[in-house]
Amino acid sequence: MQEYRPAPDLLQERVVLVTGAADGIGRAAAMAFAQHGATVVLLDKDLPGMERVYDEIEAAGWPTPAIYPMHLEGCTPHEFDELALKLEETFDRLDGLLHNAAALPYLSRIKDYDAEDWHKVMQVNLNAPFMLTQVLLPLLERAEDASIVFTSDAVGRRGKAYWGAYAASKFGLEGLMQVLAEELENSPIRVNSVDPGPTRTALRKRIFPGEDPRKVKPPEALMPLYLWLMGPDSKGTHGQALTYSE
Repeated sequence: MQEYRPAPDLLQERVVLVTGAADGIGRAAAMAFAQHGATVVLLDKDLPGMERVYDEIEAAGWPTPAIYPMHLEGCTPHEFDELALKLEETFDRLDGLLHNAAALPYLSRIKDYDAEDWHKVMQVNLNAPFMLTQVLLPLLERAEDASIVFTSDAVGRRGKAYWGAYAASKFGLEGLMQVLAEELENSPIRVNSVDPGPTRTALRKRIFPGEDPRKVKPPEALMPLYLWLMGPDSKGTHGQALTYSE
């Protein structure tokens, strides 16, 4: 997929929402989507980070993005309803949704895992994607062809010791993707997940502080795959658990 060369106007006049858009893979995706013509809705708890992404997109002359500050860890269903209403009033439809925000506080044995932290991770990594998808489906159904992409992880497909709530939440995310894909089989919406593999992000640095970041690929390396999935060239790819390969 690294050889994929997206058309410059691949996402022209499309509206795409990206969670975790202030940094890492989410930031790279927001920039790539905007570069290829999309109006990107930046969603994150980090307002200064989103403002930096906004300024970079504006400076490049790409479509003006929108900023929506949201702390997924504590959001209520009502707050998701408010987001959907705002998007409907502003754009009337949604062409793409990238679930990329994730929480990973530490590695720990299950027997030692703090229950409150477990709930927080589940809220960000699984409950929020469910609630966000649910309220945005009506807007996605208005698009001629829409794409929902879940950023997953290898430990969400085969569990590993000490990955605790993060691994369990990613397993749940894969299940959500599969159920949603079957339910939307006859709709214009395609649903897929991506395991990006080791990537140079703040989340990874926190878990592997001694790792040489130069030996880990930057988020930008993933963008051909994310652009392909978000754009019309991936029509027919549905319900797939994809993995980035070098």
